[in-house]
Amino acid sequence: MTAIYQSRELADRATEKLKVYAQPQRLMILSYLLQGESTVSDIDNATAIGQPALSQQLAELRRAKVVKTRREGKQIWYDLADDTARLCVKTMEALLKDEPDHDKLVQAATSSPPSSRKKDRPASAGAAGFAKIL
Repeated sequence: MTAIYQSRELADRATEKLKVYAQPQRLMILSYLLQGESTVSDIDNATAIGQPALSQQLAELRRAKVVKTRREGKQIWYDLADDTARLCVKTMEALLKDEPDHDKLVQAATSSPPSSRKKDRPASAGAAGFAKIL
């Protein structure tokens, strides 16, 4: 594997990837999605980002292929796209603790993902909803 210092192209790709994570609202969304797939309403309730910022940030995360979507009726479910995205978010969370324990950092970053919250959802939770009219 080529080290970043050995390749300008690799350094450029790494920089573009890091830009996706270097936005507070996106990082909040990604951190929440570590718990499993969620709807826009779930993400909004947990993060209080609000519309239209939440939709804009989710669209950017989809474009960057960091999150994936799945449609179920009228509901769209969001989840981290893959283990690489999960590893990046877990690593950032572990690094940003007040006193990071490097052994726990490696363990947290490499542990298996939790099961999806979808099975905990009642069958009646099908309607989409995310715009708040004030």
